[in-house]
Amino acid sequence: MTTQAKTQPLLDSAPASVRAKIAAAWTSFMFLYVYVDVFNFYKPDVVDGILNGRIWQFDISSGLLAVFLVSVSIPALMVALSMALPARANRVANLVVASLLIPYSLFNAAGATWEWAAFYGISIAIEVLLLAFILRSAWRWPRVGSAAVGGDRAETQRSVRS
Repeated sequence: MTTQAKTQPLLDSAPASVRAKIAAAWTSFMFLYVYVDVFNFYKPDVVDGILNGRIWQFDISSGLLAVFLVSVSIPALMVALSMALPARANRVANLVVASLLIPYSLFNAAGATWEWAAFYGISIAIEVLLLAFILRSAWRWPRVGSAAVGGDRAETQRSVRS
């Protein structure tokens, strides 16, 4: 007497392109970055300070808000650029921007009290892990032979199969 195990069809696990992985990591970074800022409003006295025209130790001004806008625009732009730039420029842009954002993310812990160490520690750790993933992915971007120039390996393989 033999029993046959009912076999499940295998799930397709075609690899995502480097571009898609990096764009997904930038998207995750962007959402985390924005949510940390939103959750910061729940800290005591933050909203009162904003209503009184101050954020941290700074007076709220058009210049300060422009700096904040540029700061949150960088990850948003990197999502689009990671999908649109040619592979070589894409790799360089991701290596440069992610490298610059690691110290910027760590700077967010400046002035934090022990009371908020878990909040900032967790958010900064996840941000840095996402940036490290972006750096690793960009650094290890697969090379292709001289016959295929301009795209990443998954894109080149798709075009060869077509």
